[in-house]
Amino acid sequence: MARSRIDARGVLLDLDGTVYESGAAIPGAREAIDAIRLAGLPVRFATNTTRRPRRELVDRLRGFGIDVEPEEIITAPIAAATWLAARGVRRVALHIAEATLAEFGGFTIDDERPDAVVIGDLGRDWTFDGLNRAFRQLQSGAHFVAMQKNRYWQTDGGLTLDAGPFVAALEYATGRDAIIVGKPSAAFFDGAAASMRLPVTDVAVAGDDINSDVRGAMAAGARGVLVRTGKFRAADLDGPGRSPDAVVDSLADLSVLLGAT
Repeated sequence: MARSRIDARGVLLDLDGTVYESGAAIPGAREAIDAIRLAGLPVRFATNTTRRPRRELVDRLRGFGIDVEPEEIITAPIAAATWLAARGVRRVALHIAEATLAEFGGFTIDDERPDAVVIGDLGRDWTFDGLNRAFRQLQSGAHFVAMQKNRYWQTDGGLTLDAGPFVAALEYATGRDAIIVGKPSAAFFDGAAASMRLPVTDVAVAGDDINSDVRGAMAAGARGVLVRTGKFRAADLDGPGRSPDAVVDSLADLSVLLGAT
């Protein structure tokens, strides 16, 4: 049963579908974030988007009147670069949007003999040749790194395929499981909590994706709050898997749930 109050010492918020949607902030989101911060709780923002660099996300949030510093945004591309650097990987093949190439400036692009193959969301730019190139690159034993494995996301035109189906195709073809570095990876949530100097068990995570945001957070030890905005569908609550710790109509209700009013 969902709770009417959640105790947390820090908050991690999904972006697309939770803080904003269709180019506009969710009504009441900015005020809720301000109230949470005023109550003394640190706030971080998390996203699995692999099409936008962090600097663009900062500008977008500030454009909605939400104060944010770059280090307060944890992205899947940043998580991927961190994972690669921690393992001494230098040569990479990148199947990602051009806008996020700069996040991998410390690596050497090598499409012939990569130490790691990194997969993101290319949307309409995915082609047979592109997938086949990634498939062949993975035959050499390179690390198979997926920035995320979301099945779909909400766009102005409706639900749209995300990176997950393409990652799944490569997993099937290679017989290998990708290393997921974005949500719902426990390491992603642990890293976000660490940036607030908190254990993950003291963090509440709010998002519109019941699997990547909510169940992923709960599996890592955090509190999971599902919002009924973005990609949320009523059927999400009927499927198998753990129920969220709480369900709210939108981010505007989160400050009340946390007692930050």
